[in-house]
Amino acid sequence: SYVASAVSTLADRPGAEYLAGGTNLVDLMKLDVLTPQHVVDINGLPLRGIDTRDDLRIGALERMSDVAAHPGVYPAISRALLQSASQQLRNMASIGGNLLQRTRCGYFRDVTMPCNKREPGSGCPAVSGSNRMHAVLGTSETCVATHASDLAVALVALDAEIRLVGDSGERTAKLADFYRLPGETPEVDNDLRPGELIAEVVVPRLDWASRSTYVKVRDRQSYEFALCSAAVALDVRDSHV
Repeated sequence: SYVASAVSTLADRPGAEYLAGGTNLVDLMKLDVLTPQHVVDINGLPLRGIDTRDDLRIGALERMSDVAAHPGVYPAISRALLQSASQQLRNMASIGGNLLQRTRCGYFRDVTMPCNKREPGSGCPAVSGSNRMHAVLGTSETCVATHASDLAVALVALDAEIRLVGDSGERTAKLADFYRLPGETPEVDNDLRPGELIAEVVVPRLDWASRSTYVKVRDRQSYEFALCSAAVALDVRDSHV
């Protein structure tokens, strides 16, 4: 299949990266934070579509703006997407890419500064430096960076899974278990294996998912990452939450 061919291509080229919308990868390449030897364009792969017939299934190459506008998408997902980035970026950015984006920590994005996530063992200036937009919970002595995805917060609240495709086949993972706390290995963002890509997001059909929302506190409404955010879905039975 085309997907298997793309995965095989990446597996045969160490230091390669997948390119979808490019809104994070290209940005980091311009800053020399990421310097892949090869870039594999996956936009032609059959990883699109939004299926609401049973579970909500979203192809990883669907654009954020299209998913946000779809009538079958749960409110928390739509609200999280509409509060992400700018309209221009939402028109380009893919769902899979959004979930795999790197931290927006200024030290990570500045190659003249030490950063344990970029260069393990070099230190974390954010612990005692500029850290107003950094993590409060889940931190370690090696890293206090946050994950920038609004969508991930909503999907975790809705018990979503992701379907992953790699050189050794397919597997599924709960999104809540997929991300990694920094601990002693802050350079490891998630449980993505070499050569794998996200093929699909699956949100189980839950009656209470329609009673969901996403709230984001940020410095400006037009376009900004979260200072704090929360997603909630209410299971209401006999007038009780």
